[in-house]
Amino acid sequence: QVQLVESGGGLVQAGGSLRLSCAASGRSFSNYAMGWFRQAPGKEREIVASISWSGSPTFYADSVKGRFTISRDNAKNTVYLQMNSLKPEDTAVYYCNAGPHLPNPVAVLGPWGQGTQVTVSS
Repeated sequence: QVQLVESGGGLVQAGGSLRLSCAASGRSFSNYAMGWFRQAPGKEREIVASISWSGSPTFYADSVKGRFTISRDNAKNTVYLQMNSLKPEDTAVYYCNAGPHLPNPVAVLGPWGQGTQVTVSS
């Protein structure tokens, strides 16, 4: 059974940092791009960042460029998101997934996990 388990979220003040992790189990995603998505209350889920199977190239949404860094460890089947200079508008539930067309979210491969809540206070 394929599972994606996100962790590392929390409550942080504006300007702070968090590091999210997403561990995949049940299958290897080492041959696929992986990505981080987020969904804020009342909004649709959006792509935040993605990384190719080899680690390059990477993609970042304009809203997070220069502040977030995505990385992966294929040996651990894990993808990370380092988030710096957090803003209140980054508040959302963050999810990860894998897919052959990322950052285009069509045809993602894994079931959506429960995500990890990130709350940034002003």
